[in-house]
Amino acid sequence: SAARIRSLIEGGVWTPTLFREALTSVPPLARDAWVDRVLGLGAPPDDGPALPRGCVPYLPCAVDALLRLTEHAPVRAADVFVDVGSGVGRAAALVHLLTGAPAVGLEIQPALVVAARALAARLRLADVTFVEGDAVDLTASLAAGTVFLLYCPFSGDRLVRLLAALEPMAHRRAIRVCCVDLPLPSCGWLWA
Repeated sequence: SAARIRSLIEGGVWTPTLFREALTSVPPLARDAWVDRVLGLGAPPDDGPALPRGCVPYLPCAVDALLRLTEHAPVRAADVFVDVGSGVGRAAALVHLLTGAPAVGLEIQPALVVAARALAARLRLADVTFVEGDAVDLTASLAAGTVFLLYCPFSGDRLVRLLAALEPMAHRRAIRVCCVDLPLPSCGWLWA
């Protein structure tokens, strides 16, 4: 049950294998609600005035999309997962629980960062952290990343600036940029 898995997580006795088995035993159409119960999340909060023009309001990424991401990227415990536009921390926490990889969420809305930090504290996820600010200005927080999730956080100039910040990293080491509902502009250094 979701309550049992949450108690294992809070007690620090979960493993990525245990969590993945529990999640995949849930019927696909029920997984999003199950994950929200495990994480103790309610309805998504309203967006605040800190959401800049050109940014997309908070909308949680589907659990099955994140499952596919962890398998196809792939995400391993040695990676650092960076969720650009992390909202309340759902994707960052879920990917960490599925893989054991440290996760960093970048979020511009202060109220969502507070909620995300409370989620990580409540579940005692020491390797899941959240940074408040505009992702295009948080290059230091991007630097450790090896897998980046872009679930349609923004487009246009902001997206071009973020990809420009990722390019030098890609020349130094392999990184994976995972997009959900976000077509990327052409980048000579990035291929499917």
